[in-house]
Amino acid sequence: MRLAYTDSMDNNTAPVSMSEALGQSEAFLNFQDQISRVAPIDRPVLILGERGTGKELASARLHFLSRRWQKPFVTLNCAALTATLIESELFGYEKGAFTGAGTRRIGRFEQADGGTLFLDEIGNIPMEVQEKILRVVEYGRFERVGAVNPVHTDVRIVGAANVDLAQMVRAGLFKQDLLDRLSFEVIYVPPLRVRNGDVMLLAKHFAGRMAFELGFDQVLEFGKKAAHDLEAHGWPGNVRELKNVVERAVYKTNGPVITRIDFSPFSSPFDPLPGPGTSSIKQVENRTAALSADGKSIRDTEKRLGTHEEAVLTLAELSGLPLKKAVFALERFRLSQALTAARFNQKEAAANLGISYDQLRGLKKKHGM
Repeated sequence: MRLAYTDSMDNNTAPVSMSEALGQSEAFLNFQDQISRVAPIDRPVLILGERGTGKELASARLHFLSRRWQKPFVTLNCAALTATLIESELFGYEKGAFTGAGTRRIGRFEQADGGTLFLDEIGNIPMEVQEKILRVVEYGRFERVGAVNPVHTDVRIVGAANVDLAQMVRAGLFKQDLLDRLSFEVIYVPPLRVRNGDVMLLAKHFAGRMAFELGFDQVLEFGKKAAHDLEAHGWPGNVRELKNVVERAVYKTNGPVITRIDFSPFSSPFDPLPGPGTSSIKQVENRTAALSADGKSIRDTEKRLGTHEEAVLTLAELSGLPLKKAVFALERFRLSQALTAARFNQKEAAANLGISYDQLRGLKKKHGM
């Protein structure tokens, strides 16, 4: 079953494949039942879960089981946009509102009028934009960027996140008022590792679809070892990871039976490639072993910190330091990194670090920079 929705970055329609919402485990069925119960109730819903669990599929099911099912289903991935772009994407803008605004553009709220607006990665929305969303939820109106007159809209908001929004509130990164208004119901998507029996059900589904796409004459079967490996895997990437792994296994298999599962394609047959801040993965392994075997490396690291060198320390080196010194080293590195990226514009660097200008000046003084 494939249903249409408006994509987050343009006005074209794109398909939502409901065929991937498969499962027979108790955890999955309870999750689907929760969606079915709340779908007809015209209130905001939050969908929380790990990456790759199918939060967008859940939001689509909420919409198409609601009384708004014949109206637009509009999505916006908040993690893919800057603060300025999020505001203009959500609320639209008037001609001349800013440089490059040659014509009026309606935003997601207007496009979703009468229907559902799905805000993915809602925890990435800046605080100032959260305030405007709160006003829409409370009063059903907003102003386009550069406009004076309000626009009225009737939208059901479904938000999704893979972070603890309540903890973000406590950290001052998310508005309590907005969280209260959006959390009429909070649905947690079960991770694949707790969906007993669903791994092979989904694997066979993905394998059959991939075989059809590749023009195979028959659907491939999973050998005993391959099936065991799939069942035993922890699936940190959940259904999305399972789909990729199975599709890769199908295309690499010659014959009717899948005998080998490759969980990661990043296994180089040559020398390891350099990692961040290192010349090679081997160097990381060697330095980690040296730190574990010889306390002298820790003292050398502390000496380097004492000289205020701009050295990038590995996690192994940081883990070998006392907590205060490790925090000091990481703090100094992030400060230097932010200043360099902002071309030493202190206000911009402070904004990038999420701290105030005065706090940044205090850190510069602390680190002698």
